[in-house]
Amino acid sequence: MANDCSWGFLSEMYTVYHGTEWGVPVHDDRAMFEHLSLECFQCGLSWTLMLKKREIFRACLDGFDFEKIARYTEEDVQRILDTEGMIRAPRKISALISNARAALQIRDEFGSLCAYFWSYSEGRVIVYKGHPENGFPVSNGLSARISKDLRKRGFRFVGPVTVYSHLQACGIINDHGAACPCYQKILSSHPHVFLDADEEVF
Repeated sequence: MANDCSWGFLSEMYTVYHGTEWGVPVHDDRAMFEHLSLECFQCGLSWTLMLKKREIFRACLDGFDFEKIARYTEEDVQRILDTEGMIRAPRKISALISNARAALQIRDEFGSLCAYFWSYSEGRVIVYKGHPENGFPVSNGLSARISKDLRKRGFRFVGPVTVYSHLQACGIINDHGAACPCYQKILSSHPHVFLDADEEVF
């Protein structure tokens, strides 16, 4: 995303996404998996396309229910590829299934997928000083660390850039501009911590 919140007014679709969802802390496993999956699918494509096709994704992917996705077979892969309007990317669909199975293992270990991701910030929203007014990176030390661990656990299409975008989207990192109403709204209702540019929580 751009270095301020001006992107949130590029279209009605972006305005709704920015104002109601982007950066709002996620504590629902299905929503967390949906955010991560959309970021994975977005690799090499535009975010506009992801938002336009979101309902198609939900319809053919059981609403991003990773318990169901983890049981998908080759027949399901073909069904998804044959869905009208769906992005025909067999490798990404295969990765989604692998990610769903890995997410189940994380849930078994941590109690929930959300607990895993929020453990990296000790349950707090991270605000990096100077973001986004001085520009924010496409990745950082935290996203690289999570990316490395996710890949060890069997996740695919989860490089540091994808993970950083995921952390922004699901509210673990608050990269709304300080003048944006969403910035203060999120901080006033969630525990948070201010960190230097690439400092990690622990």
